[in-house]
Amino acid sequence: MAIIGAMNTFSLAQSTPSHASSASRTVGDLLREWRQRRRMSQLLLATEADISTRHLSFVESGRAVPSREMVMHLAERLDVPLRARNALLVAAGYAPLFRERPLSDPQLAAAREAVELVLKGHEPYPALAIDRHWTIVAANTALAPLLAGASAELLKPPVNALRLSLHPKGIAGAIVNWHAWRAHVLARLQRQIDVSGDQTLSALRDELTGYPAPPGAHEADHDDNAANQIAVPLRLRTPIGVLSFFSTATVFGTPVDVTLSELAIEAFFPADQETATALREFADSQRAGTASQPTT
Repeated sequence: MAIIGAMNTFSLAQSTPSHASSASRTVGDLLREWRQRRRMSQLLLATEADISTRHLSFVESGRAVPSREMVMHLAERLDVPLRARNALLVAAGYAPLFRERPLSDPQLAAAREAVELVLKGHEPYPALAIDRHWTIVAANTALAPLLAGASAELLKPPVNALRLSLHPKGIAGAIVNWHAWRAHVLARLQRQIDVSGDQTLSALRDELTGYPAPPGAHEADHDDNAANQIAVPLRLRTPIGVLSFFSTATVFGTPVDVTLSELAIEAFFPADQETATALREFADSQRAGTASQPTT
């Protein structure tokens, strides 16, 4: 499938500069917004940051200009993402601290290799790497059966994983438990929005919410199997049978690069023995087909 070949190569596109959307905001405005997003009072944040409430109030109101160290100290206590920490620094009049390199940068070669090893090592089960907006930047070959039936339009890079899963022209019609999966996707996306305040994700949520249910989708999934007891599974009709998965997300530990801090690997594991067997047999058939092709 062409999309797999395209996504096996990391995206070379540059992201929007970290401070672009916040350049006209004061550092006090931004800090207050992050504090409120974290549902913290001035007293609680000041206590955790070991500063006076009066000083924090002066910073938020613009009556005091925080040092670079204070900006980073408060950002750490507020668990602000690296991209937004750069925006805080710029708003306070300082240079960004965290670099934002494209994945093609030679200095990220080790990280690219690590992602490729994880994706390849997860076969014969599907796995993909996504950026902060759920754009697929890499995937392994086991993803192919899951994408059967999706329109070619949605499979043209850049491919958004959430749009692909719920769009009527994506794989929505093949999802057996569409309502349960849709609720899971939207809840997970909302949590991400709550943490990041990302307007692009908010727009994506609004778009996904407006998609109609595919024909024949059942309102409730009454399947009470073991997989449903531990996580919301993705149950999908594919050319190799109905497959059932649960997923895990892996991120880089303690990144100091914006791009790496926003990269995640979504790995799908078989939720039943039938799925595991079907995927192993599919992988074996693919290898046998490759081996039987004549060489030139």
